Amino acid sequence: MENKEYGSVIGNSSAPYINGLANTYGLATQDYAITHPSLPNYLALTAGSTFGITTDCTTCWVNSTNLADQIEANGRSWKAYMESMPSACFIGSSGTYAQKHDPWIYYNDIRTNTARCAAHVVPYTQFGPDMASGNVANFVWITPNLCNDMHDCSVATGDTWLSQNVPTILNSSAYKNGGVLFIVWDEGSTSAGCCTDAAGGHIPLLVISPLGKPAFKSTTPETHYSLLRTIEDSWGLPRLNGAGCSCSVAMSEYFK
Repeated sequence: MENKEYGSVIGNSSAPYINGLANTYGLATQDYAITHPSLPNYLALTAGSTFGITTDCTTCWVNSTNLADQIEANGRSWKAYMESMPSACFIGSSGTYAQKHDPWIYYNDIRTNTARCAAHVVPYTQFGPDMASGNVANFVWITPNLCNDMHDCSVATGDTWLSQNVPTILNSSAYKNGGVLFIVWDEGSTSAGCCTDAAGGHIPLLVISPLGKPAFKSTTPETHYSLLRTIEDSWGLPRLNGAGCSCSVAMSEYFK
């Protein structure tokens, strides 16, 4: 999700579905984005670094190991679903699909490998059929379009989209059999920060899992690097860049 400070979502009557999830599952009350604007936060979430990128540049490609590489090397699968993406591995922006919200396209070893990219970075229209068939990757990434992620449209619009799409995940065997759903915003609207390397705003983050503590609220300061580290630690993967920093704690407190 996009560009919302914690207080503009949590407790907001325009977001009844999100707040219902927050009251039922895990809620990070002290989670922070790394920086501004969007793109460097997406890179931080998927490779543990902003790579010195400070804009939403469209040709600032990154030659670096990323989470997808780690997942494949570990014998697991991944797939990224992009709402309103015109076609698999599409380069550029189109309509309400924004390349800056698709970190996977920026990694050279994904974008320039046509077969790999087309198989793993796909339009969100493929999500429903994949879920229905049970053909679900071990790691799934979803980016809503510019309206449904709250970037160009209201909190209420994003809340409605989640209410229409999250139940498919929560009703799936992939989720029920020890899965976890993270709902995270890329950045806030302030420069609030924590943990020495985050100054991108105080953001909402939900941790939803059958393995999670019910109605749990964490007060531990955490960042995008903490989320990446949590995924890596859970599968025994090396910690990439900022995820290996002593200030990036794993989000283990949410789980039983």
